[in-house]
Amino acid sequence: MPWVRLHGIKDYLDMVQMLAKYPAIKLTFNLVPSLLEQLEDFIKGSVKDKFLELSAKPAKELTNPEKSFILANFFSINIERVISLFPRYYELYFKKTSGAQFSLQDYLDLQVWFNLSWFDPDFRNNIPELKQLVAKGRFFSEEEKEICLRQQIEILKQIIPAYKKFQDSQQIEVTTTPYYHPILPLLYNTKIAREANLKTPLPRAQFSYPEDVKAQVESAVQFYQERFGILPAGMWPSEESVSEHILPFIIASGINWIVADEAILFKSLNKKKRDTRLVYQPHILKREEGNLNIVFRDRNLSDLIGFVYHNWSAKEAVADFMRHLEDTYRAFKDQDILVTIAMDGENAWEYFANDGHDFLELLYQRLSESEFIKTTTVSEYLKDYPPKNNIKRLSAGSWIYANFGKWIGSPAKVKAWEWLAEARGELQKAKAKLTPDQLVLALKQIYIAEGSDWFWWAGEDPDGSFDRLFRLHLSNFYRIINQDPPAYLS
Repeated sequence: MPWVRLHGIKDYLDMVQMLAKYPAIKLTFNLVPSLLEQLEDFIKGSVKDKFLELSAKPAKELTNPEKSFILANFFSINIERVISLFPRYYELYFKKTSGAQFSLQDYLDLQVWFNLSWFDPDFRNNIPELKQLVAKGRFFSEEEKEICLRQQIEILKQIIPAYKKFQDSQQIEVTTTPYYHPILPLLYNTKIAREANLKTPLPRAQFSYPEDVKAQVESAVQFYQERFGILPAGMWPSEESVSEHILPFIIASGINWIVADEAILFKSLNKKKRDTRLVYQPHILKREEGNLNIVFRDRNLSDLIGFVYHNWSAKEAVADFMRHLEDTYRAFKDQDILVTIAMDGENAWEYFANDGHDFLELLYQRLSESEFIKTTTVSEYLKDYPPKNNIKRLSAGSWIYANFGKWIGSPAKVKAWEWLAEARGELQKAKAKLTPDQLVLALKQIYIAEGSDWFWWAGEDPDGSFDRLFRLHLSNFYRIINQDPPAYLS
């Protein structure tokens, strides 16, 4: 799939570069190791995606099935916020929806526009080669298409160094996530789903591999250290999914703090009503293995940015956000409180005008000027204000309804866990017969298949692409351990 490459040129670099204009703003960014690994693979040229291969192929050599794929997929970006801004791209969109025939030049222009439209507006406006392509608008040549694709790789190369630079200057903190973004409590034992919701249907074959929890956490810490030169202090558990059982592994890895949703806090403290006094402070998890700090996000404020403000003008949205913070400030008078805004860092901006720049720049300006707000990183805050409240038992759950229903429980999701459990069981049996290299590859393939998104989309997959990829990963796993893949995977 093309989304790592395309979000790489649209979001990941400019989001941190923007902070150069706002030195008073401090932010925490979470970078998932498997995301960074894929970025590095694109930079090395060791991996391609079908969208990239069909973008690079000369238009005159495209087969009819390839042309059909391009027509079906090369308008995959927000129509109102992006496609409509570019007359030629919009023209091609209407030509496609009307069922009109595409000429050779139409296909070539579409190859360019799909890739060009995904660049962040700053890059389209400020990189001379891209600016020239936007100005030309149509009748692109194959050489100009190559320029567009080459610029993508140039931007991807800058992403990790940019985060390292801003972290080194202490304007940002970079945190990590278990390596392939798995739901750690369910790796520990799928029965933990019942701790969050007693009615959750469970797979017939229980999945329980605590050693995989350990591997996903430890490999993430190691990967981070190799890229950033220091150990990570913070971890965003995938999907903010936590449970008491996974804490020893996170503590043992040297992580100092994690983040979760406020609903987990209230469940853990057995509170029926929302209490912002509890949300607006860090907490500590004192355990036999050591201590772990935890902060809980203000879900309302986070969701306003993630799901609501894209429908508003930047001015109205920022004014509303600041009003919320001002009300909070008044409610707590002179007390020092920590308001944690934590959200998906990429998906929101496609729905905002100008890829979110207008909103973020105005927000950063207003926060910089504020007399009652100081932006901070979590580690910086914890140094000055260590938590006082110990949570004796952390409830199991995620950011969605404080349970795991998005990843387990429906027939398709349960079946996916059963397939994974069967594969993981086969690895236990085959271990002794595998070479060290085969074992490393087989484990990597299992760890990938433990990623949360396979289960998120199981039974809800709009075009079947996640289902096909999940089956492909499991089929590859069986071939690595010298077995034929089970028939159901085909």
